[in-house]
Formats: sequence, structure tokens, C-alpha cells
Amino acid sequence: MRVPRLIRGLGGLRVRLIVAFTLVAVAGTLTTGALTFREARNGVLQQSQDSVLKQFRDHVNTLAPAFTLPLNQTTLDGFAADAARAGRSQGWRVLAVYGDLRATSVEGDDFAELTPSLREAATDRPVTVFQRVTKGDRSVLVMGVPVTYAPVAEGEPRRASGLVVFLSVSQRNEQAYVDALVSAVQRAVLPALGLAVVLALLAARGVLRPVRELRRAAGSMAEGRFDTRLTVHGSDELADLSQTFNETASALDRSVAELRRMEARARAFAADVSHELRTPLAAMAAVTDVLDEDARGLDPDTATAVRLISQETGKLARLVDDLMEVSRFDAGAAELRPDEIDLAESLRRTLASRGWTDTVETELPPPGGPRVLADPRRLDVVVANLVANALRHGAPPVRVRLYAAPERTGGPPARAVVEVSDRGPGIPEEVLPHVFERFYKSDSARTRTEGSGLGLAIAMENVRLHGGTLTAANRPGGGAVFTMDIPLGPVDSAPGAPVEEDLA
Repeated sequence: MRVPRLIRGLGGLRVRLIVAFTLVAVAGTLTTGALTFREARNGVLQQSQDSVLKQFRDHVNTLAPAFTLPLNQTTLDGFAADAARAGRSQGWRVLAVYGDLRATSVEGDDFAELTPSLREAATDRPVTVFQRVTKGDRSVLVMGVPVTYAPVAEGEPRRASGLVVFLSVSQRNEQAYVDALVSAVQRAVLPALGLAVVLALLAARGVLRPVRELRRAAGSMAEGRFDTRLTVHGSDELADLSQTFNETASALDRSVAELRRMEARARAFAADVSHELRTPLAAMAAVTDVLDEDARGLDPDTATAVRLISQETGKLARLVDDLMEVSRFDAGAAELRPDEIDLAESLRRTLASRGWTDTVETELPPPGGPRVLADPRRLDVVVANLVANALRHGAPPVRVRLYAAPERTGGPPARAVVEVSDRGPGIPEEVLPHVFERFYKSDSARTRTEGSGLGLAIAMENVRLHGGTLTAANRPGGGAVFTMDIPLGPVDSAPGAPVEEDLA
């Protein structure tokens, strides 16, 4: 579905790389911009402050000798006006304080930006003091310059005259310059973010290209192409990963090739042994048949031994036949010889030929029922194995049922279903996944039965040749049920496949 795929994509490595790269770029841009802004702002304000401070202090020192102490209100007003005149273009406002007298360069000016701490510092110490004060959205530089006398003797400190001059000057121009810096930083953020995203995309592409190649190579190996290798570029960690993948793929290729050779040798060995055993077994079977006929005339111990030899020879012959059949499946030499048959009649013949007609219950349609294109011999083997398994390990009644199953979309009948069920103890849940495995027996008791452990495996392979399925399950009321499902339509045999050799 598209939504889960989109959700998975949002949590993918590409998105995470882009987000991480962008966050780092944003953090770097904002940090650099903040530091640059702070330094530039401090530089602008410091330069402005130093310039005004020097200019005002020099101007006050120049005016002071012209006024004789003690001052009265009139001379103090004149001093404040003269002190402000030098900075008229900059909007200077001056406050002169002498004892209890107070004079401003602007009539009625309350000089509200002068803080008590600054006034106290300028009055108590004969040093120039200053302070930046923010009033609303307006920034003001306030400074205090105490007027002092030169020392009487060398080395003595200057003496306070009692006159302190305060200056208030707007920093509107400096604030405008700072605002321009802020705007410049803001305008630079978006291009920086865009550049960061582009760089992140390029970096993610460079990082993910080897990852995509590794994913494709892993998928190719999962499909069985063990000769898949990656091209190694560079000498970084991704290159090391590609090299490790190639080494692992080479080792796996060698291991799989060796396993295939061993498997082929094992199959060939089983086929050769089975083939070689058939001739002496045929002779042994002929001899045991003769001995069985003469067993009645032998003493009891000898007759028992003869019958035991005959039974075990029959088991061995069936095991060899099963091994030969399995070898054909493994070699891909098993071939269907399809014929159009009445499936119900084929089931009846299978039961009748083995004497099971009175033992096994049937639920079969009348003649003329479902017809399938199938190999009669192989279907006979499948049904015989399933019924024999039910009779041997289940409990009566054993039932064979045949019915036609419709298409899954509700269309006309398309498949024939054969069910073989019993009322025995059923199949243990831990055994169900293994019932079709070769030589698998669920308990030690079954190892002593005459079964080879290949019957159900052979049945499964025969059903697969017909394009069908074979499943095992337990009935709700007790007992096991095996279900064979084969198509009613024609079955395509593999073109050019070798004709099955009849070794019977």
C-alpha cells in the first residue's frame, strides 16, 4: 500500500541524512550569525560610545575654565547650554548639577533616563561613567563627567569641583545599523538552508548509492545468483562493507557449490544403490515366493523364519522402489503421463485393487462426475499412500471423499478435492509441519512399522507434478485429514523433459 510505503520512506536513511545535515547546517548558520551579530553590535556600540565619550569629555574640559566657581543658577544654565551646543547635530541633551542647583540644555527636560546608580557613581568618584539605557524601543547612551581641578602637587589625585555634567544622546543611528545587521542575517538564513538541503541531497545520494547496490546484490543472492559481486570504490567504510560482502559472497558461493556437489553425489549414490539392489532383490523375491509356498511343509521354526525373510524382503523391495522414485524427483526426471480420467472411478479402482472396498467408507459422486487430466498411476500412488497411512496410524472409520471446489472468486468449479480422513488420535501439533518430510517418523513406535518414511513425501511430489497441493490437518472432532487439491483443467508437462523410465 502507498501509505505504509510513504511512512517507511519518511523513516528511511535518506530522510534521516537530509534532516541531520539540515539541522547541523541550521545550527551552524544560526550560531555563526548570532556570534557575528553580537560582535558587530558590540563593535558598533563601542565605537560610537568611545567617540561620543571622548568628544563630550574634551568639550567639557574646554568649557570648564571659562566658568568661575562657585556657580549660580544663571551661570549653570549657560554652562549646560554651551555643553549641548557642540553636539547639536547629534541631538545632545545635557544636565549640569552643582550642589543643589540643576540646569538642562532643554527647558523642562526631566532627564528621566538618568538612573540613580549612574548619578551616584558620577558624584562620588571623579571618573567618567556611562550607561546604555533602553526606553521603550529607543536606546540611549547616558554618561556623567565630573569636572575636577588639577592636583596641587605632583602625584596627588585631581580634586572634585562639585560640578557634574550628564549627557544623554540617542543611539538611533547605531540601532538602525544593528537592525540592518539582523535583517542581513535573516536574509542569509534561507539561502543557507537551501544550500544545506542541496548538499544533504548530494551527500545522501553519495552515501546511499553503495547501500542501494548492496541491497540489489543481496536480493540477487537471495534469488540464488551466488556469483554476484559489488564494484568497490574508494577506501572508506562503505568500500570496506562492499569488500566484506564480496568476500562473504565468494565464501558462500564456494560452500553452496560444494553442497551441491555433495548433494548430487548423494543422489547419484542413492540412485545407483537402488538400481543395483533391484536385480538381487528380484531374485530374492522369487525365491521367497517359492519358500512361502513350501512353508506349510516345513517345521514351525523353519516356517516362521521363511515367512520373516519373505516379509523383510518385501519391505526392502518397497524401500528400494521408493528410493528410485525419490531419485527421479530429485533428478527432475519424473514426468507426467496424463490422461483424461473419471476421478471417482479411479479412486474406486485404487481401493478395490488393495482390498479396501469394505474397509474404507467413501463419499464419491456417481460415474460421470469430475474428470481430470492426470497421470492415473501417480494418482493411484498418492491415494494408496494416504489411505494406507490412515489405516495404519488412525482408527476407523477411514473415509475417502471427493468433491469439486469452485474458483476462489465464486466462479464455476475449477478444482477437484480428495479428502482422506480417520477417527484416530490425530497428528500431534509439533509433528504437523514435518509429516511430508522424508524419513520423518513422529515416534519410536512408528520406526518399527513397515513404512519407509517416504510415502507421504512421494505423495507430495506427485501432487505437485499435477499442479496441486497436499495438506495435513486434524479434524475438530478428532482424527487426521489429508486433503489433495488438483486442477480440473489440463496439466502442462515440461516440454523437452525426458521420458520417465519404467523400471518396474
